[in-house]
Amino acid sequence: MLHLIRKYNKAVPRYTSYPTVPQWKEPQMDLERWKVLLKKSFEKTKSGGISVYIHLPFCEQLCTYCACNKRITKNHSVEEGYLKSVLKELELYIEVFGEKPVIRELHLGGGTPTFFHPENLRFLITEIRKKSVVHDQAEMSFEGHPNNTSREHLETLYELGFRRVSFGIQDLNEVVQRAINRIQPFENILNVTRWAREIGYESVNYDFVYGLPFQNTKNLALTLQTALKLRPDRIAFYSYAHVPWTSAGQRAYDENDLPGDLEKANMYLMGRRMFKDRGYIDIGMDHFALPSDSLTKALNEGLLHRNFMGYTVAPSELLIGLGCSSISDALTAYSQNEKKVEDYERVVNEGNLPVSKGHFLTVAELATRRQILKIACERTLTWSSVSEKQRAQLEEMAEDGIIVLSDNSLKVTDAGLLFLRNVCSVFDKHLNDRQNERTYSKAV
Repeated sequence: MLHLIRKYNKAVPRYTSYPTVPQWKEPQMDLERWKVLLKKSFEKTKSGGISVYIHLPFCEQLCTYCACNKRITKNHSVEEGYLKSVLKELELYIEVFGEKPVIRELHLGGGTPTFFHPENLRFLITEIRKKSVVHDQAEMSFEGHPNNTSREHLETLYELGFRRVSFGIQDLNEVVQRAINRIQPFENILNVTRWAREIGYESVNYDFVYGLPFQNTKNLALTLQTALKLRPDRIAFYSYAHVPWTSAGQRAYDENDLPGDLEKANMYLMGRRMFKDRGYIDIGMDHFALPSDSLTKALNEGLLHRNFMGYTVAPSELLIGLGCSSISDALTAYSQNEKKVEDYERVVNEGNLPVSKGHFLTVAELATRRQILKIACERTLTWSSVSEKQRAQLEEMAEDGIIVLSDNSLKVTDAGLLFLRNVCSVFDKHLNDRQNERTYSKAV
């Protein structure tokens, strides 16, 4: 397996969209055209419901490894004004729709959603429920930091309909934690996990990152052995992306502090083996889940979907992103909000959608998007024709045991799941090897 990792460990997108954000061609979005496509997408999906992502950007301290859009502050007076802007933005979308939307999926991400006081989160969700219709089987989830997620947070959000929570574990080693400025005692993880299960959450998820400074296969194995004793329902095992030119916090350590490519590959293989040995199913693209988890059931039933929130069990073709930097997906177009909190709040409070850039898909791009989604979610693809270059790439992958190839179809093998992003990239007509290294993380 290591020789294949060396061969295929190239910089490729995670394919939460196609085209990916760096390839978008609308630095100044045509808002009227965007609204027309939004309305059209809403009319197609309104009976089944839409997905909503809310970005809550505030964190009390900087985790140096993090490349997410965040605002570091200990001033909690920022909460109320920001949430009112989010609700105002939702109202602007409802004006476009012309009626209350049915919400099939709702996710709170960040930043740190549990930075917000439980009563402010109650205010947010209660107001959303007034302005929309939350589906009886809505998938409602949030991200929690083990250091500041209280039992009150968990109880409040459970009362409001949330049944899944993801905790950012990352690593338990003290040296690694100091390097990434995220001191997180295992006792905190134990407590939030126990509370969530006592309260009744159906899925408790853990996020880990491999490739962090001072991490190695041995100390990561101890982290995983310890954390997996708590039996999370779902695991995200992310490859650390070192992009100090865009994430200044990563300049707190040197590239020499990072594990090399071979060590990093061994970390992934060790983690993957450990998950499988404990009964987890490899969903693909860094995700693992127990057979009882809804993600595994969706995979088995052919209902898995992938969007900017990652893998999801709610296959809506309309995702509305609320909050600064959030991304919306209307199937034939994407948009991204203003990244700075102040710019976002100003535009919303002026009565305008806070869109800063976007992309309108061509017919060819829409076809490619469907191909990539099919591979990512169903591990298979059938086509009417491929180029000579694509055929040669696929034949090479078949020889390496990554896919099973016929004249007009492919099926990803179990061994090939590690290279799912690479298989998708064969059909990505925008990919430029000369630009990838500073744009995307490596496959492993």
